[in-house]
Amino acid sequence: MKKRIILMGLLCYLSVDVIGQRNSEKEAIVSSLDKLTPAYGETAKKIWGYAEPGYQETKSSALLQQKLKEAGFKVTAGVAGIPTAFVATYGTEGQKVGILAEFDALPGLSQTSDPEKKEAVAGAAGHGCGHNLFGVGSVAAGIAVKDWLKSSGTKGSVTVFGTPAEEGGSGKVYMVRAGLFDDIDAVLHWHPSDRNLANATSSLANMSAKFRFHGVSAHAAAAPDRGRSALDGVEAMDDMVNMMREHMPSDARIHYVITKGGEAPNVVPDFAEVYYYVRHPEMQTVKELFARVVKAAQGAAMGTETTVDYEVTGGAFNLLPNETLAKIMYENLSEVGGVKYSEEEKVYADKIRTSFTGKLPSMDAAVLIQPYKVEKIREGGGGSTDVGDVSWAVPTAGVRIATFVPGTPGHSWQAVACGGTSIGTKGMMVAAKSMALSAYDIFKNPSVLKTAKDELEEKRGAGFKYEAMVGDRKPALDYRNK
Repeated sequence: MKKRIILMGLLCYLSVDVIGQRNSEKEAIVSSLDKLTPAYGETAKKIWGYAEPGYQETKSSALLQQKLKEAGFKVTAGVAGIPTAFVATYGTEGQKVGILAEFDALPGLSQTSDPEKKEAVAGAAGHGCGHNLFGVGSVAAGIAVKDWLKSSGTKGSVTVFGTPAEEGGSGKVYMVRAGLFDDIDAVLHWHPSDRNLANATSSLANMSAKFRFHGVSAHAAAAPDRGRSALDGVEAMDDMVNMMREHMPSDARIHYVITKGGEAPNVVPDFAEVYYYVRHPEMQTVKELFARVVKAAQGAAMGTETTVDYEVTGGAFNLLPNETLAKIMYENLSEVGGVKYSEEEKVYADKIRTSFTGKLPSMDAAVLIQPYKVEKIREGGGGSTDVGDVSWAVPTAGVRIATFVPGTPGHSWQAVACGGTSIGTKGMMVAAKSMALSAYDIFKNPSVLKTAKDELEEKRGAGFKYEAMVGDRKPALDYRNK
């Protein structure tokens, strides 16, 4: 009996010692990131200034690759047929954890970091989704994990995936299709937001395309009968799609912009183009709705005696929630805590919030961690992301962090402004710490990966075979130019 008590006491002692060691290792990871916050903030501000749209992120991608090479990662650039995509890996043995990094900007959202609307460069792009922070925060997390793997002698590898053109270009889709995630055990990611959460959440599947109508030009006043307006074709298509809305699922979304409508009112346009997005929580419904949009285009062309062709420029799966990994992310986000504003940052926040419309959330949303929630696929959020394709290939989980002042709408000048301030940098480092600590937990508890993979298999269903929404087309490298 005495030996049993001694043995139990020894086990308890060892358990406490291991826990203490774990805590000290986590504290070291957090401390290393704290020390590097100014440097990472400077890098994020550079990419914020570059503001390069999808597949044009030459300087942004090069800067992130440089940081990873300097940290000892093996970097392979130009993967999956995309010049600005890259894979950076440290380690070859043990469990393999991937971290996603985005860095593309949105067209037409140029803005200074001032809390009032002020264009930085006329007509230029801006980081309205905070991807300058996304990319740097993920690189910071990857380097922190690499440093811990090296110093602790832990077997394992960490890979940072440089993923261009998330905004409509579906960069990750081509990387998944190319098999770049095939040997990865788990993937972590994050995204800028106006609050902090780590839910097991879904998103909307998406398909995007440009419809190009071709007509016959003529003098609009002297010889209108000789012309056939390509713009009429676009407008007829738009009218029919708008009538479709009454007869499609209420949780579907279709948006469009006319990207080309002609050159002058007195010339019948012989070319016009309209850019469409089709979204729904389920991929099959997106495909069905898109087929109906194509029929509307064909009918419009027939009715206006024009011709039409279309190019699928992007397409993404819905996010497949992985509760096993999401719980780990939530625990670590809760441990790290939210974003605390200085007095100067509070003044900035109060001022920029005067430009918001609608009911505003409490400013406490920046520091609080939202309660953990599990969402079913049909409860997918309002946006789409090519992270969805990754999540169907490998167990995936992420966090959303308050890099924007609470109440900031995404894809807005206010989001661009916040992303260029210390408020954005603070949120970015919360994300970096949360991902790095989650990777630590995965490496320390490899049995988690089997549970996560079993969950993925169950949710994908028997016989699942990945087929990209974009089909077999090559990456649409010029989708921001055409």
